[in-house]
Amino acid sequence: MVLHTSPYPSAFLSFLSRLSWAFVFPCYWLLDRLLASCVATSLEKRRRSQDPCSFLALGVLISTPFYLMLLLASLPLAFIGFLLWAPLQTIRNPYIYSRQKPDKHSAEQGTSAGTGAALAEWLPQGRSFCFGSANVCLLPDSLARFNNLADTQRRAREVGKRIRNGASRPQIKIYIDSPTNTSISAASFCSLATQGFRRTSSLDHRPEPVVTTETETEALTECPVHPSGGTSSDCPVHSTGAQNSSECPLHPNGEEHAPDCTVHQFADPHSSVECPVHSNIIQNSEDCPLHPAGVQIIFTSPDSEPTEAEKGNHQTGDGDTGSLESRTASRESLVRFHAADGGISPNNTLSQHRTSVFKRPIGRKRRHGDDGFDHEISAFFPANLDFLCLQEVFERRAADRLRRQLHRYFPFVLSDVGRYGWKGCCSRFKFLNSGLLLASRYPILDANYECFPNGRSEDALAAKGVLFAKVQVGSSAQDQRVVGYITCTHLHAIEGDSSVRCEQLDMLLEWGAEFKRATSGPTDEEKVLEDQVAFDVILGDLNFDNCSSEDKLEQQHALFTHYKDPCRLGPGEDKPWALGTLLDTSGLYDEEVSSPESLQKVMENEEGRKEYLVFPASKNHCPSQKGRKIPLKGNGRRIDYILYKEECLQPDWKVDIEEFSFITQLAGLTDHLSVAARLVVSTGEEET
Repeated sequence: MVLHTSPYPSAFLSFLSRLSWAFVFPCYWLLDRLLASCVATSLEKRRRSQDPCSFLALGVLISTPFYLMLLLASLPLAFIGFLLWAPLQTIRNPYIYSRQKPDKHSAEQGTSAGTGAALAEWLPQGRSFCFGSANVCLLPDSLARFNNLADTQRRAREVGKRIRNGASRPQIKIYIDSPTNTSISAASFCSLATQGFRRTSSLDHRPEPVVTTETETEALTECPVHPSGGTSSDCPVHSTGAQNSSECPLHPNGEEHAPDCTVHQFADPHSSVECPVHSNIIQNSEDCPLHPAGVQIIFTSPDSEPTEAEKGNHQTGDGDTGSLESRTASRESLVRFHAADGGISPNNTLSQHRTSVFKRPIGRKRRHGDDGFDHEISAFFPANLDFLCLQEVFERRAADRLRRQLHRYFPFVLSDVGRYGWKGCCSRFKFLNSGLLLASRYPILDANYECFPNGRSEDALAAKGVLFAKVQVGSSAQDQRVVGYITCTHLHAIEGDSSVRCEQLDMLLEWGAEFKRATSGPTDEEKVLEDQVAFDVILGDLNFDNCSSEDKLEQQHALFTHYKDPCRLGPGEDKPWALGTLLDTSGLYDEEVSSPESLQKVMENEEGRKEYLVFPASKNHCPSQKGRKIPLKGNGRRIDYILYKEECLQPDWKVDIEEFSFITQLAGLTDHLSVAARLVVSTGEEET
């Protein structure tokens, strides 16, 4: 297949399309502004009520007739442009593939324009990949206001900035294995985060364990500070001049709590503020006598310190909430607590984790009950995000703004996906495209789009469908390409139309099988070896949940026999920690949920979830969820999914989930929570 880099086969047709749209655009913009002036968001209503003397209402009264007059004047020109634009849509390409070199900072983390670390040789122990999905509601401003959202152009730019900042930040994970101590102070985090520790460039490349000489090893084996090894210069005990740590250099006579001891002088054993042990050797303090709870810290960021220009890419912009400069936000979003039941063993130390991120030991303990993987509510998109699927990127100018922001981190993007006007299965006129967008850090080899032919009511005005993509994630020692399949979709949204969604799921499975057959064979005479498939993932807004009684047909669909949902126990039952992803639009501008950090705190609280999430409909369902006292089922309507196949086409290859996240970083910009998952692809081979 040939990837389409422009919307039309020739430059002349592209020129005609731009010319026709220039005729249509004034009418489109004026109509959008006219309708937007008639629909106010809850934030605008609040401001008007707080300031009755404001000129907002007067401005609406004046602008409405002004827009109306200009709209009528622009109609003749728009009609001519439409006559030229509509026939061109029959030959328009179904997507635009763009490739652009990312920022230098992102490139240093392993993102390259199609070469380098992204296409490194496939290691025997496998690799891990991170996937994200988000519904960003980038409709024309007048339509977005029906979801209580406004200013689509500003939101598009801000969405791109936040995703880029979240994905390109250094990754910091703090694991606390304690049944009682489930907190870490901001001061402690800041003191830990500012020390001079060794950092790694990405999750895929961890440093090897520190190699020491025999003399050093003997001197450090019995040290209570770093029993697994380290350098004497790092150790606050050995740095005092003692050659052997079996006796404390400050009270060799056996005093248990000497006042001048640098190790024992801290009264609070759970505090790491200016800790003489952890402030110097964070990565080596596996069994610190001061912190018996067993704290594990993992840092991943570029080895070299960024330049001033690179730092500028991550400065807080206007309204850039949840940026990289907020240490408190990072602490709240990246600290994960693990209870004693199924928690990390104190012996499962940091240095063991840093040796290999892909190879999962057989005896690895499950971190959350029987799940076997991490799950969290995070104020940030995962660091080192590899693939991102967005839905409802409908507005053309907003899509361009968003794509430019994403290209600063993702080299490869498929955008402007879908059809306009009339064509093929899209027999009804389509005012909007599919709204799908796929961004990738790995090269895209093939892509295909299919339009759902069974849309109904207002949903039929958009060319909703499925975007299939084949990406190359590496190569084997035998020069076989290692690839993955990604499916992005947005299903029918009208409530009660379960049969329509089930038909669309049937088509998704059928079209997906055809796409894999069409792209699995050799593409030329030189390529005789078949591709090795590492993963097969479906991402998107499926517009049904796993708890509503009205969605029973979808819950029992064959899709869930082919693909695994990590948040699902079975039809009609989610795992206890699974959250709804659909927010109550009436509360989008409440102060309690106005930032990624505040929304994260609300989602961690059961009462907060009842207040701001949409729950499955019931007989007792009331129009407003505020102050609801009736029992609610589950933790909200989870309609955004990441599904994956556990078994690969290659023998002994297997896909397993490592972590799953519900993300609040787009707070105030959309009416959905985002979701992300990190998958580990194991080949069944041992590293030699």
